Amino acid sequence: MTIAAIAVFCVLILILAFLFPRLSRGPERGGQKVIGAPTKATSKAPGKLGHWLSKPFTSGQKAVGKSGSAGRKGRDKMPL
Repeated sequence: MTIAAIAVFCVLILILAFLFPRLSRGPERGGQKVIGAPTKATSKAPGKLGHWLSKPFTSGQKAVGKSGSAGRKGRDKMPL
């Protein structure tokens, strides 16, 4: 469920970044905050456990960031 939700959100950010590059930064940051919120709690676990528990959330944040930047790069390459 969460993987599908992150994938759908990434696609929405990609489309938004392609159509409206400046307006896409706010929703992108908001999505990264929401996805990364559990990272604060899970990273406090001791040792390697904290790293392992927080890894899915940080990779979700990276995916949202990459989809936004890919949409803006695609828009920059347009011949208009």
